Amino acid sequence: MEVLLTKFQIKEHPILDPIDANTVSFTFNGKKMKGPESMAVSSVLFMNGVKIFGHHYKDNSPQGIFCVNGQCAQCMLIIDGNPVKSCMVPLKEGMIVKSVEGLPELPEVTSVPPVSNVEEIEVDVLIIGAGPSGLSAAKILGEKGVNVLLIDDKDRLGGKLVLQTHKFFGSQEDVYAGTRGIDIADILSESVRELSTVEIWLESIALAVYSDKKVGILKDNKKYIIVTPKKLLVATGAREKMLTFPGNTLPGVYGAGAFQTLVNRDLVKSSNRIFIIGGGNVGLIAGYHAIQAGIDVVGLVEALPYCGGYRVHEDKLRRSGVPIYTSHTILSAHGTDNVESITIAELDKDWNPISGTERSFECDTVLIAVGLDPVNEFYLKAMEYELEVWSAGDAEEIAEASAAIFTGRIAGIKILESLGIKTGENITELEEKANIMKKHPAKPKEMVYPIEDEGIFPVFHCTQDIPCDPCTSVCPQGQIILDDETILGLPQFKGEESCTNCGRCIAVCPGLAVTIVDYRKDVLNPLVTIPNEMGIDSIKKGDNVVVMSNTDDLGEFEVTRVRTLKNYPKTQLIVLQLPKEVAKLAIGIRVQKEKVSEPMEIYHKPPLGDEAIVCRCERTTAGEIRKWIRKGITDINQLKAITRAAAGACGGKTCTLLLNRLFREEGIKDVTQGTLRPLFVEVPLGIFANVDEEED
Repeated sequence: MEVLLTKFQIKEHPILDPIDANTVSFTFNGKKMKGPESMAVSSVLFMNGVKIFGHHYKDNSPQGIFCVNGQCAQCMLIIDGNPVKSCMVPLKEGMIVKSVEGLPELPEVTSVPPVSNVEEIEVDVLIIGAGPSGLSAAKILGEKGVNVLLIDDKDRLGGKLVLQTHKFFGSQEDVYAGTRGIDIADILSESVRELSTVEIWLESIALAVYSDKKVGILKDNKKYIIVTPKKLLVATGAREKMLTFPGNTLPGVYGAGAFQTLVNRDLVKSSNRIFIIGGGNVGLIAGYHAIQAGIDVVGLVEALPYCGGYRVHEDKLRRSGVPIYTSHTILSAHGTDNVESITIAELDKDWNPISGTERSFECDTVLIAVGLDPVNEFYLKAMEYELEVWSAGDAEEIAEASAAIFTGRIAGIKILESLGIKTGENITELEEKANIMKKHPAKPKEMVYPIEDEGIFPVFHCTQDIPCDPCTSVCPQGQIILDDETILGLPQFKGEESCTNCGRCIAVCPGLAVTIVDYRKDVLNPLVTIPNEMGIDSIKKGDNVVVMSNTDDLGEFEVTRVRTLKNYPKTQLIVLQLPKEVAKLAIGIRVQKEKVSEPMEIYHKPPLGDEAIVCRCERTTAGEIRKWIRKGITDINQLKAITRAAAGACGGKTCTLLLNRLFREEGIKDVTQGTLRPLFVEVPLGIFANVDEEED
């Protein structure tokens, strides 16, 4: 097998194994290139150093990726003569890939291809989406012998779990807490594949829900099939939100989920220097994933006075060396053909940028992580047409993947009950657990350190009541408990029996927030064990490392021992001898050098906000939209007719939220929403006739 190596590949990753795939040849705009077979074409182009996929017909502006999830149309390319989303097309030998330059021309019709009848099937339950909620529902339905058709538009099961290399929070018993998302995807996928009554269609897209209670599905991206389900579960996940700022459509500005797809799924080194916009869990986790992939994180801005994600994620990023600017926002991104720098500024109490606080930073990528929006149009249309339909996961309510496992299971039980099948499950109890997993994190508490200066014991550096219990499950002495009867309590060491220094509590912790301090040999300079997930060979005995607390640099110290545990092979346990004054404070190792995050000497003055693009597909600016709002337009359909905003290939999936935000900013509360298109995904017309085209 030929091994493809480019400078844009991640050749070594602390968590992920190298991709094992055949190397095939293709052409892009006539230039010969190579890539891993079956990898998404968009990722292969990045691997070959191509980040500009084409130019917009309206202003010739460079076009790059945005969502890499099939929800927008930024990655549109002509592949073997067809305009398609390149993030959804697997690479094959000999593909001819071309940019969309200007408006594409329709091919000349020389003959009418034969047409075949559209196949129709019936199923007990159709599940759209094979992420954590869809898989959990399919599992409980399949175990009861229900005929289930599970479809997903990706080439593998697991949804966003396949992008998550970190360990999950929640209950170890209920949602596999302490296990990495990629491994949870394998666990759930295997449990569903074993069920004979569950049929799985991958690379199959639900196109529409029809008034006669049928669902149109494009199977294998080539065959149109009409499915009539007795019950329908929509588990379609979420799409990323966008922001309006000058430069927001430059290649290099894209969603955090797109970044994780490139880096964690396809092992593509998509960037050298990133800046993150948004301090929720998605942004914080993406920053940590970037560091693991060898990518510099210049900084993160959050408009709120605090980060909305889990404090342990924030702490993990800070002690890695990433500055976090709360009460700040991005003003603009700068560059000609790609992002070269960004400008940020501090916000006042009224959310306005404070003059004189502007700073610019060099970066080649801006990750937008400002929240998610449910992909729920299938559910809403099914409700309108009175299908028996349920929703689960992010399609029901935006929350963590661990909550989606619960809501998928709950939906599966409700569907079973609607079929007259008893389960014996306590739905009320499951819903209570799901609600706990959905809760926004509470305000962090003040850290309380153990007062002892003798013996050996763990130190828990988590200060926020979040759902998490893995450390209580792995202690062989049963000495770790939560200080609350619910899973939201903070962990404590009872100390009734001596700590065995097994290190399991350190290795299992999703927040990397546990250490062990050992005074037994030297009371003045105890041994401290801290976690490291930057590679099992990244730190060796004898190395000097900068040890961090959650807030400060504690100094440089020598590593006295390194070990890994059999059940947690990707987490190093680093042992250092530290002065007792800092021993209990130590929690991590600084990875990035301070110079990575230094601002430029002169900041780039941002363009006017009205120049920001609202509709990426049609290049409609905020200024154009505001002009018509101020003239009295309050109907998005009218705006669409006048400006073409929301009339592009993505069907308004990205810009509708931004349009509503502009209405709010202009003081308009009563807005007529746009009409949803009958098809939620663009598709060639020939698909509906099952046109049989001969293979060349």
